[in-house]
Amino acid sequence: MDPGFSADEIAPIAILMDELRSEDVQLRLNAIHRISTIALALGPDRAREELIPFLQDSVDDEDEVLLALAEELGRNFEEYIGGSEHAHLLLGPLENLSAVEETLVRDKAAESITKISANLSQAQIEQYYIPLVQRLSRGEWFTSRTSACALYHPVYDKVSPQVQDDLRRGFASLGSDDTPMVRRASAKWLGSLIKKLSKQHVLNEGLTIYRRLQGDDQDSVRLLTVEDMIAIAQQLSPAEVKEQLLKQIRQSMADKSWRVRYMSASHFNELAEAVGQDLVREELIGHYVQLLKDNEAEVRTAAAGQIPGFSKLLDKEVILLRVIPCVRDLCQDTSQHVRAAVANQIAGLAPLLGKDATIEHLLPLFLHLLKDEFPEVRLNIISKLETVNKVIGIELLSESLLPAIIELAEDKSWRVRQAIIEYVPLLATQLGKPFFDEQLGNLCMSWLGDNVYSIREAATVNLKKLTEVFGVEWAKVQIVPKVIGMGQHPTYLFRMTTVQAITTIAPVLTLDIVKGEIIDTLLQLGQDPIPNIRFNVAKSLEVLATTFGTNPQGKQLVEQKIAPMLDAQQKDSDADVRFFASKALQQVHALGA
Repeated sequence: MDPGFSADEIAPIAILMDELRSEDVQLRLNAIHRISTIALALGPDRAREELIPFLQDSVDDEDEVLLALAEELGRNFEEYIGGSEHAHLLLGPLENLSAVEETLVRDKAAESITKISANLSQAQIEQYYIPLVQRLSRGEWFTSRTSACALYHPVYDKVSPQVQDDLRRGFASLGSDDTPMVRRASAKWLGSLIKKLSKQHVLNEGLTIYRRLQGDDQDSVRLLTVEDMIAIAQQLSPAEVKEQLLKQIRQSMADKSWRVRYMSASHFNELAEAVGQDLVREELIGHYVQLLKDNEAEVRTAAAGQIPGFSKLLDKEVILLRVIPCVRDLCQDTSQHVRAAVANQIAGLAPLLGKDATIEHLLPLFLHLLKDEFPEVRLNIISKLETVNKVIGIELLSESLLPAIIELAEDKSWRVRQAIIEYVPLLATQLGKPFFDEQLGNLCMSWLGDNVYSIREAATVNLKKLTEVFGVEWAKVQIVPKVIGMGQHPTYLFRMTTVQAITTIAPVLTLDIVKGEIIDTLLQLGQDPIPNIRFNVAKSLEVLATTFGTNPQGKQLVEQKIAPMLDAQQKDSDADVRFFASKALQQVHALGA
């Protein structure tokens, strides 16, 4: 803001009012985003007396403008109106926004009210916040009542016992509202309130609200009660859960709506951990098996995602008897999404089953999934093999799965090939040099010629990692000659890959290897007819100079071979080559200095 004018002369409130009356939505939106600057210019007193009342009347606007206003008021706006002792003044505009038709605006307003409540004193809460909640709860339109549901739990533990009684009664009435949207909001926020209640209040009142919502005729309400059920179970002892919640658990798991069963399957592990070991053994294992066999693929997918987490709570014998047969069926499932979910989780069973049971029961399933027609299934199995390797050892893994992995190395899906490449350094570490050279060496080099750029790029990074695993001498024999050989290839993509491979692996090689054939090949490619190759050579020479130019021998290489080449490239006919050559030379001169 121009320091030559006072805040009064600029009259920021007038400017804001003009901009908010503008027909241009973007201008109104920009004005709202600047209200903190305007409040700052006005000062705390005028912000309270002029800006807040003005904003309170500004609810007749486009939804995106109202959304921005709801967000701005929740961003520590109390700083601009004199601190937290005046924070309750912000509740007025936000109360209005909590009742508008657009859900996003209401949700953001409720979120901002919640943030402000953290800065209010008990007196402010009881004098301003609680009446606001009560007004919204009794609002004529369902929009205000849905917003009210989100506002009970933030302040429940900050008010007197008498006010807490009123809050519980108010929330209970929202839980039996005539409008499904209000009951849905009530189900959504009940769990948060339950966490603040004493056990006695949970048993006497929380359970009553929950049971009513859990028996609602709308599945959109019932599905939200799954998380409420978990919140209640966490507050009760295993015996109380069995007595008070068992019927509802059974109903949710076998609900006629697949969406409720899906929600139950998605949160199954949380529920299992909350209810106690006895109930898991007696009750939940049966429900889990039913969810894994559900007739809806979405439910089976969600249940499959819980396999290792739930199995941790079971004895090994129970896993083998009850879970593994289901897993076997899911590996043959008609839905590719179910198979992908199983492939992503099945490796997590290996540590629980131990070596022998993994070999007997899981290895055949891995092999089956590795041959699945859907790339994501194969990808998920490959990415989790490390877990299995830790249990059964690399020898068995390579013996049983390596043929399938080699087959996947040429998979038609490039993402699968890329996953295999990323897994190779790990395999190499565990297989050792001789086995690797025999089985996978040629494969690694063949990826450098892949027709997908991402694969060629991953293959060069792979060579660097392998050099770190097996050492520089191995790279000198196994990698360097093959990379150099590709530099003579008639296809420019192969020559380009040579440059990129040298750039990537040079930092882990020795100066002697670089001074050998590598630098000469690079200099030769610096005169390639393809400009892309020439400017990549300039980038590569910069990497070599910065990597090796700090010791005397390296400096000699830079002075005798690298700098002259870059000088020549500065006169190149292609602008990109000249640019990268100049950039590299600057780096070389900086090293010399």
